[in-house]
Amino acid sequence: MADVNADERVTYVLVDGENIDATLGNSILGRRPRPDERPRWDRLLEWAEDAFDQPARGLFFLAVNDELPMPFIQALTAIGFRPVPLRGEGKVVDIAIQRMAEAIAEREADVALVSHDGDFLPQVRRLCDGTRAVALVGFSEFMNAAFRGLPGLRLVDMEHDVRAFNSRLPRIRVIAIDEFDPMEFL
Repeated sequence: MADVNADERVTYVLVDGENIDATLGNSILGRRPRPDERPRWDRLLEWAEDAFDQPARGLFFLAVNDELPMPFIQALTAIGFRPVPLRGEGKVVDIAIQRMAEAIAEREADVALVSHDGDFLPQVRRLCDGTRAVALVGFSEFMNAAFRGLPGLRLVDMEHDVRAFNSRLPRIRVIAIDEFDPMEFL
């Protein structure tokens, strides 16, 4: 993640850590992901800087109890994310991301939201005002369908577009005939 001047336009990368982890574990792998199966979050920041052609500020939202998961916090910080550990009643991560998206809507900035959650639809709709670039990043088959009709919203697959994983995930997806490899099915 690049250093950013106060006047320079940036891309905010808002990561709903719980949503991505739950989708990966429950819906794709059917079990808790091993460390080597988790996203390479540094690749997400690199992708954002390349895709939006400007510096990216990564904010990683996670729910915690009284203790911080320090190894994970330190790893996020080392690769350029700013961890946002939250506690409280209810869906604290969703509430914080909604508030952050509303605050970003008041400035000149671009946004990449990393989540599948439809709870962010009103905020993303507001961000898709034609004055900024907006992307929804996740696993395309699990993205809330209501996002698909938003004007100007770019849908980005974490595995295939961002290339955030070291190995191929066991996903069922539509395959373009030019990408079909029969060897994958033998």
